[in-house]
Amino acid sequence: MELLAEYGLFLAKIATVVVAIALVVTLIVNVAQRKKQHKGELRVTNLSEEYKEMQEEVAVAFLEPHEQKAWHKEHKKKRKQEAKEAKARAKRGERVAPGKSKVYVLDFKGSMDAHEVGSLREEVTAVLAVAKPQDEVLVRLESPGGVVHGYGLAASQLQRLRERNIPLTVAVDKVAASGGYMMACVANKIVAAPFAILGSIGVVAQIPNFNRLLKRNDIDIELHTAGQFKRTLTLLGENTDEGREKFREDLNETHQLFKAFVHEMRPSLDIDAVATGEHWYGIQAKEKGLVDDVSTSDDLILSLMKQHEVVAIRFAQRKKLMDRFTGSAAKSAEGVLLRLWQRGQKPLL
Repeated sequence: MELLAEYGLFLAKIATVVVAIALVVTLIVNVAQRKKQHKGELRVTNLSEEYKEMQEEVAVAFLEPHEQKAWHKEHKKKRKQEAKEAKARAKRGERVAPGKSKVYVLDFKGSMDAHEVGSLREEVTAVLAVAKPQDEVLVRLESPGGVVHGYGLAASQLQRLRERNIPLTVAVDKVAASGGYMMACVANKIVAAPFAILGSIGVVAQIPNFNRLLKRNDIDIELHTAGQFKRTLTLLGENTDEGREKFREDLNETHQLFKAFVHEMRPSLDIDAVATGEHWYGIQAKEKGLVDDVSTSDDLILSLMKQHEVVAIRFAQRKKLMDRFTGSAAKSAEGVLLRLWQRGQKPLL
């Protein structure tokens, strides 16, 4: 028993040392990260070049071994010559002739709180910094909607492109409903896959109430507010008819604002017919005027490559070391709390 006790004490000491070292390393890394000015990294990928390389790889795969060898040799020679010519031009100070117009591809996969708008803001700013009059933007959008203020800001980011007269296309492969459609309708053109879900132009809010359960167990809840409608419906307190009526008024007001925004962006829509909270599939949405064309984003990009250089722009948020360790658990807990708060206090698009 004494031997086991000494062994357990030894393991405890080792564990303490390991934890202490881990804490010190984490502290040092966090301090170093605070000194960094940039909060993320902008990544640029030439999709046209990637597609061209894929085409070449597939074509070469069907050649005989000796033909493949000859092709690779010629390809290497060609690349070397191109690099040599580019270096010579740079040395002479010659400017490169403008190439094809560009299509900048942005991806937005939205969650309930639309926190992805932070990356979207950076991506739009980057595009606006370099876009020429002949360039375009394509946003591959996927979102079932969420909080009003989050998706309102996301739509406003896309409006920055529209206000600069940069042609904007939104492609929906899966879903752009409610707040997602609020973003999509900003585009000059909306393209949806045949069975993508669109519409749901409505507002919803729900909240459980535990007041009667608490009363049965002799638990009192005190809620003090300054302002008649600082709180309308609550999770634990006793709700009133007056509070319910005010809550419904707020929902209707938000719905009217939503309808007005969509109608402003797409004036040809029969807004009263489509703003019922219903959703439609891509083919049906085209008949309703919610989208302009039915196609997948893949086919759309391939068609754009014929006349444009297609470039993907992505802003990757930098995560702290501690966030990487605790991110999953914290994100799950935060998601639960966020949903409870949203359902009780804020309407959802």
